[in-house]
Amino acid sequence: MEPKEYSMDLAGRKLTIETGKYCGLANGSVTVRYGDTVVLVNVTASKEPKEGIDFFPLSVDYEERLYAVGKIPGSFQKREGRPTEKAILTSRVIDRPIRPLFPKDFRNDVVVSCLVLSVDQDCSPEICAMIGSSVALSISDIPFGGPTGSVAVGYVNDEIIINPTEKQRENSRLTLTVAGTMDKIAMIEAGADEIPDETMLEAIKKAHVEIKKICEFILKMKEEIGKQKFEYTHFTVDEEIYKKVADEFGNRMKQDVQTADKPERDSKIDQFTVDVENWYAEKFGEEKLEEDKRAVADAIYKLEKKTVRKLILEEQKRVDGRGIYDIRDLSCEVGVLPRTHGSAVFSRGRTQVMSIVTLGTASEEQVLDGLDTEESKRYIHHYNFPGYSVGEAKASRGPGRREIGHGALAERALLPVIPSKEEFPYTIRVVSEILSSNGSTSQGSICGSTLALMDAGVPIKKPVAGISTGLITDEENPENYVVITDIQGIEDFFGDMDFKVGGTKDGITAIQVDIKVDGLSYEVIEEAFRRTKKARAYILDEIMLKQIEKPRDQISEYAPRIINMVIDPEKIRDVIGTGGKVINKIIEETGVKIDIEEDGRIFIYSASNEEAEAAQIMIEEITREIEKDGIYTGKVVRIATFGAFIDLGGGKEGLLHISKISKERINKVEDVLRVGEEVTVKVVEIDEQGRINLSKKDLYE
Repeated sequence: MEPKEYSMDLAGRKLTIETGKYCGLANGSVTVRYGDTVVLVNVTASKEPKEGIDFFPLSVDYEERLYAVGKIPGSFQKREGRPTEKAILTSRVIDRPIRPLFPKDFRNDVVVSCLVLSVDQDCSPEICAMIGSSVALSISDIPFGGPTGSVAVGYVNDEIIINPTEKQRENSRLTLTVAGTMDKIAMIEAGADEIPDETMLEAIKKAHVEIKKICEFILKMKEEIGKQKFEYTHFTVDEEIYKKVADEFGNRMKQDVQTADKPERDSKIDQFTVDVENWYAEKFGEEKLEEDKRAVADAIYKLEKKTVRKLILEEQKRVDGRGIYDIRDLSCEVGVLPRTHGSAVFSRGRTQVMSIVTLGTASEEQVLDGLDTEESKRYIHHYNFPGYSVGEAKASRGPGRREIGHGALAERALLPVIPSKEEFPYTIRVVSEILSSNGSTSQGSICGSTLALMDAGVPIKKPVAGISTGLITDEENPENYVVITDIQGIEDFFGDMDFKVGGTKDGITAIQVDIKVDGLSYEVIEEAFRRTKKARAYILDEIMLKQIEKPRDQISEYAPRIINMVIDPEKIRDVIGTGGKVINKIIEETGVKIDIEEDGRIFIYSASNEEAEAAQIMIEEITREIEKDGIYTGKVVRIATFGAFIDLGGGKEGLLHISKISKERINKVEDVLRVGEEVTVKVVEIDEQGRINLSKKDLYE
């Protein structure tokens, strides 16, 4: 292909797509430039389908290279290692809007690779990668039902900003990413500072205006240079076998699937599968069953899915007997662990989450080594999803992309209510351990973590809760749909949407939307906002705040005590001393930990208030200013025939002349003073050379 270049205006800046110049062997390849941000996107697909799977094997890799911001990696090897959390989260954001637009029966491996080559902090490389993925897939020969467009949205001084600059992001109350097609919204990801539902919906609508322009731009490229889509092997359920199973077992499936208890329902479906296979073998023979076993399994899956969806759509019945607005049974408790700094358990139906808070020193902030200007963070949220939470015998292999994504969602939801470093000078880590899972564990993590933070005495600004809504759409008529509140696992699995919203009673703090259809209408989004707002208020008022009304007045006795003080930045070198001699002496004598910021803020950490206060006094003595007529207590460090030299702290010494020691005549200084003795003196003079003259005699006057 001959090199081609296309440009459009996007939020007042030039977006340029170039293709045909690099990576000629990929199915589709583009270079996206926005400002000075450059991202190379390549898409490839296997020629044959992947055997033995019943899902679409799509992989998205967003790869950061530190050369893009002129940095050398800090690791021993001096090369990039495993993806950063930001890169993993971006890969997930790229994946979500494009995955539903591939054919449902497509089983070929598809890999989307986004390589960040250059970063201009005013122009998001994540948005470039999302747009580039859509363009590369659209012009490639890979079957894809796009295009999609994507933008970032900020909210600065009550104004909605599309693709905000770095400076605007610093002052923004909203960090929103929206992707969509010409007609619908395909993905929403947000962190917000209690943004009202109405403002959030307005921001999404304004984003869609720009998204439509991007889609038109990509469609023009596709018409001009798009390749013909290749033929692929179709994987569909054998309709004849499905009809046989549905006719024979349809009523039983409807009965078995309406079992409120998840383990009992799963057991019935397992037995259902056995009975269908036995029936099939008796009717058509063992050999025919072996030949059609996969098709029979697919038919059972399709029958269960259709039954669950039909119950909700036509009868507004859910498998556990709830109505479409109902929330599962809720419970919570706090202070469940004796030695941790804060802990809580939150349960919603069969979903159960334990959240644990640890308070640490400022030096324990997480150091970030990525493409952003952010270098560290003091609030950290981790999420663990072990096999036993779903009854699986699965060994732990560390957090995967899903765990990292759910932890980040909970972190975003709670970050707006975390007190500032000045108000609460601790590094805060929350870990959510999923004890049992039947849907909405990420939202359970938000609720449990709010309780654990309050149990730890963290003065959060407001409590936060999270809830998910789902969607069942009529495949024949998309205008016919049902939105359900608080989805459980089976409804997430067979449904069309998982619309997660975290927030306070006053506004939204986080959103994450996963969909399996080609997009959401504004009406569905608006309904989801209404449902989640009402549910959050109920969870907070009726459950969480009845367990613990506000943060505890005192932090745990096992958490470090902190004294926060401020000194003149010019005095920092005096506190540290040559080679750290002074600060190490303070630490050795008091047993505290000390963190010093460049702006002069000092944080003293200790197991007891007494030790911290002792260290504070020592620092105050070192940093205090010596002024004329001031009265100070110091130690005698040297004695001469004409007087004694007194250490006043902070590296300052003054001379107490023999004539200024007492009203009485003194023949020898040693008669009244000894080295190491503490003495209180008054500063009577500081000469032009900074020499300090002291008097003890003047105190009596």
